[in-house]
Amino acid sequence: MNDLSFSVPLWGWAVLTLAIAAMLAVDLLAHRDNHVIGFREAAVWSGVWIGAGLGFGLVLLAWQGGEVSSTYYAGYLIEKALSIDNVFVFALVFSFFAVPDAYQHKVLFWGVIGALAARLVFIFVGAELLRVFFFTAYLFGAFLIWTAWKMAFSKDEEVHPDRNPLVRLVQKVVPTDARFHGDAFFTRLDGRRVATMLFVVLVAIEATDLIFAIDSVAAVLAITTNTFLVWTANAFAVLGLRSLYFCLAGLLRRFAYLHYGLAVLLAFAGVKLILSETPVGKLPVPLTLGVIAAVLTVSVAWSLAATRDQPAADDDLQAAGTGPGGHARHRE
Repeated sequence: MNDLSFSVPLWGWAVLTLAIAAMLAVDLLAHRDNHVIGFREAAVWSGVWIGAGLGFGLVLLAWQGGEVSSTYYAGYLIEKALSIDNVFVFALVFSFFAVPDAYQHKVLFWGVIGALAARLVFIFVGAELLRVFFFTAYLFGAFLIWTAWKMAFSKDEEVHPDRNPLVRLVQKVVPTDARFHGDAFFTRLDGRRVATMLFVVLVAIEATDLIFAIDSVAAVLAITTNTFLVWTANAFAVLGLRSLYFCLAGLLRRFAYLHYGLAVLLAFAGVKLILSETPVGKLPVPLTLGVIAAVLTVSVAWSLAATRDQPAADDDLQAAGTGPGGHARHRE
């Protein structure tokens, strides 16, 4: 598989890692009082994270040129789009466990750290598999197409976070109290240390995100196997996930048909990955960017037009723990 190749010095990786750590620290310090995050605050922070992601593309443009920058933007856009599906499932998890609004940020903060770690591992493993074994492209491509099918047509599958194998394992192995104790993940009861329900919620979020991480990383690897570009596209998209959740949590109903657009993007990424190991070769980056932009524009416009007469608040989700149209339920 031919791909972009440019040398990133060790100090470049170190600077990027420090920048991500600094942004996470700022995010944690800004919300250490566990206040309920409103739409306006979440929108401002979303603007900050999106600005950082877009700004990094400009850094790549000045450093490595237009092809590298365009490839990064293609990966970033598809990751950002897929992160909206994360928001649907996270909202379902919080609703299922009735997590107080004030504690949701803490769960999402640590969830983001876990998501970054999982993606970093999957990126290097996936890129190495694609480099060593050519047939891996067919396997990843088929997986993405299958995921796209599930996303588009598995509307009746409900999410049951408490049935997740990892959640069940933790509850069996770790002594757990089925209550919230403020924002603590652990507390002491009758002289022994036990996990709180907030810790169970964190495990559910992390377990769910492992599924997201696999197809998200595979989708970007379909665009490029350059580990630096795949990692930065994932990192900058995931860093804004917490703010995106608080921006969209009350507007989920308005994105009723976005899942079809995301399914098309995953299927496109799968076909692109398979074609890369055929005489057709890798599709041009401008074509990839155009497809991503067009699909997102059409699916968002379709959703907003179809739901323009509906209330913004997603009352059914909060009350019943079921997603809008059920389209995020395929992940569990």
